[in-house]
Amino acid sequence: MTTTLRPTGPLQQNAEDGTTSRIYDVCVNSRPVGRIHLATHPVFGSRVARILDLRIDEPDRHRGRGTVAALAAEEVARGWGCARVEATVPTTAPDALGLATALGYVERGRRLAKALPSRPPALPDGVRARPMTEPEYTAWAAHAKAEYARDWAERGVPDDQARAKAEREYARSLPDGLATPGARLSVLLHEDTAVGTLWLAEQDGDGFVYDVEVGPEHRGRGHGRSLMLVAEAQCLEEGRSRVALHVFAGNTAALRLYESLGYEAVEYHLYKPLL
Repeated sequence: MTTTLRPTGPLQQNAEDGTTSRIYDVCVNSRPVGRIHLATHPVFGSRVARILDLRIDEPDRHRGRGTVAALAAEEVARGWGCARVEATVPTTAPDALGLATALGYVERGRRLAKALPSRPPALPDGVRARPMTEPEYTAWAAHAKAEYARDWAERGVPDDQARAKAEREYARSLPDGLATPGARLSVLLHEDTAVGTLWLAEQDGDGFVYDVEVGPEHRGRGHGRSLMLVAEAQCLEEGRSRVALHVFAGNTAALRLYESLGYEAVEYHLYKPLL
């Protein structure tokens, strides 16, 4: 039996984000057995493809249809001129994660989430948070963008794409700096000394920790945990029931901290170079 992809319609151009996409039927001897949705990336551009969805109908699962469909999608992406393909896999789909891993996809990071308690957690003695000032914001923004770009570059994204992603995402998420609606930027103090920073906002209905950092000279003293407790308290103030964040693969210390606080993975972000 031959598994192929058959377009369900013409290429679609998204005028809003500049992406190209197309949906294909996964066919076995011309019989549709599933569907795959392929698109270019709204941030990294036309050189990066994304598998937005891959579904095989129940009667045809566990027969290699998904494997062949994913490989065929890679060939389509190469034909589009793409050098990399990316995918997001929810933790509720372990078979999809296993398939992606077998095909050579590598984890770049994961989204973690935590259901919030009914009461805000207490901070350690001598620790408190206050809003970030304008001078602090200027220095923080330059540093945060550089660190964000470096994180992506260390995980397989070309330097120019990483820098462009950082500039674009910070401009989109903080267009008015400290005055951006919904954004909360805080400084953590220990005995009146600034020891760390927190950027909290909303994403997909959750409170979302966009950035959290303890100054190098203050690490190893529990301040990272305190910053996350501040994030929980601020989410509760805003009436949210859940807080989420993204952690890069390989950041073992951060992952251990989040897991110790009750965060659990909800999706994995994967990529694969197209050689």
